[in-house]
Amino acid sequence: MQAKQNNLPKNEAKVKGWLIGISVLIPVVVAVLIFMPSKIDLGAEWVYFLPHLNAVINSAATLALIAGLVFIKQGNIAFHRAFMTVAFGLGAIFLVSYVVYHAAAESTSFGGEGAIRSIYYFLLITHIILAAVALFPILFAYYYGYTEQYAKHRKVVKFAYPIWLYVTVTGVIVYFMISPYYLH
Repeated sequence: MQAKQNNLPKNEAKVKGWLIGISVLIPVVVAVLIFMPSKIDLGAEWVYFLPHLNAVINSAATLALIAGLVFIKQGNIAFHRAFMTVAFGLGAIFLVSYVVYHAAAESTSFGGEGAIRSIYYFLLITHIILAAVALFPILFAYYYGYTEQYAKHRKVVKFAYPIWLYVTVTGVIVYFMISPYYLH
């Protein structure tokens, strides 16, 4: 199915430039916030609740992603679009919460030993790497779906969906593995 020409922005090249810029800028900002020498004082202990909230958001995003897949397999484009929009919105909320937390709180060290330590760091490292690169295909998949460029959407989704699902699932697993070591 061809995209409807009236749904395509007149400045599609500019939109794609913005998507690429956002895909590069956000991981850089997150890295700077995580590794900056001193944290931002937000004047409250409330930020220590954010990892728990992030796990709930990631769990809900995982469920929305799975529902979106089920609905598109059933040919229900309207529900697919709705659930993928929910997943996208949850991802945006998660990102804001994640950035606020890491800007204000020191990182927690994992205290596990033995094989569980190797499993934790494998999951954490793959989660971080894939989260950093996931935004690019996710933004383009969402854009192509929104503008009804379905052939392009399907090509990008082959990469975006499994990465996004892996990142949401491993985010929750990593949270449960490190949560006993949070100081607050």
